[in-house]
Amino acid sequence: MQYGLIGEHLPHSFSAIIHGLIAEYEGLKAGEYVYELKELAPGDIHDFFKAKAFRGINVTIPYKETVIPYLDETDEAAKEIGAVNTIVNRNDVLYGYNTDYFGLRELILHADIDLGGKKVLILGTGGTSKTARSVCRSLGAGSIYVVSRNPSSCKAADDNISYISYDEAYESHADAQIIINTTPAGMYPAPGVSPIDISAFNELSGVIDVIYNPLRTKLILDAARRGIKCAGGLKMLITQAVYAYKLFIDVKKSRNTDNSKALIDRIYKRLYDSKRNIVLTGMPGCGKSTIARYLADKLKMDMVDTDELIVKREGRQISDIFASKGESYFRDIESEVIKEVSMQNGIIISTGGGAVLREDNVDALKSNGLVIFIDRPVEDIIPSDDRPLSKDADMLRKRYDERYNTYCTTSDEHIINDGTALEAAERIIDLIG
Repeated sequence: MQYGLIGEHLPHSFSAIIHGLIAEYEGLKAGEYVYELKELAPGDIHDFFKAKAFRGINVTIPYKETVIPYLDETDEAAKEIGAVNTIVNRNDVLYGYNTDYFGLRELILHADIDLGGKKVLILGTGGTSKTARSVCRSLGAGSIYVVSRNPSSCKAADDNISYISYDEAYESHADAQIIINTTPAGMYPAPGVSPIDISAFNELSGVIDVIYNPLRTKLILDAARRGIKCAGGLKMLITQAVYAYKLFIDVKKSRNTDNSKALIDRIYKRLYDSKRNIVLTGMPGCGKSTIARYLADKLKMDMVDTDELIVKREGRQISDIFASKGESYFRDIESEVIKEVSMQNGIIISTGGGAVLREDNVDALKSNGLVIFIDRPVEDIIPSDDRPLSKDADMLRKRYDERYNTYCTTSDEHIINDGTALEAAERIIDLIG
């Protein structure tokens, strides 16, 4: 391989896409810079490094510390951190670096999170945790505690670090002001869980999660819900990739290295936009499905309608499901469908009217999606027999009054649909840029 990423499990990785964009924006010709993903079992590591059949590689979970004995040289920063995520092969001499440091530092600064004098909890003990400790020190953190499921096994490794259990974090460090997650808890393909309950920490002013898939983990969604400054790991991933690229090809040969920030920002916007779903919520009959189809056509994106998926799965109409199985059964099926479609990237999702009634549904939809409330005046919505909870004008008005505040508080954006569906779709396109 020329260049690539090694790790144990890589189905979630965006790295090949990012390096492809780097090559495109750097003006490289096809075949000039080829970046591959290579999954390695622990038993494969020795033979891989013995062969040295690569020019430059990135390293991810769980090998950021494992690779160090195979290196001939390690730069001072990586040596101090004790973790390597970038390796360059120069004439069969392997040099190790840590570009995660620059990625995480940029992520924190971009999120406008001030670590000066703050108490920081770092979740996890692996290579990225070690990077986070170094970044926190550089940004003036007041005290740093590493939270581990088994702190007693860690303490001998570094006498300068305080290792605590999760129970200790809750009991003795509820005054923590910053939390940084470096564990894989909440990462695709098992999203929807958080490594820690942040409701126990009343002084939090910042939350960082290095996970980038999904775009917003449950930890990040929980923080955002509480109005805490927060950021997921996509900016970190892109920043470290650009720094790694510069090491791979030799900074002097790079066409745009004088403006790395612009390159990072450009890739971030393009990748985020391509991975983000557009999710439409609102009352039955507000126009979600029609607007979604217009959006899918104009933006060249796939579109799914969760109600249509439920009908297809059950083999009967929603009104029949309500009549034979009840609303609770329908809501359970709806939650399953929402969880499944929300794990996809870059699609338009039209939801049922009651989809936002469950917090888990909202979190799933927001994990990879921009949630837009399609607000159509209730007097313009026509009741229908195939909508079990809004068959007539009185039921429709009641549902509207019950749900309106929930639609508002669970959405990222709010669009008034007081004209045609095409006009509403155009407003959304203008909104998302």
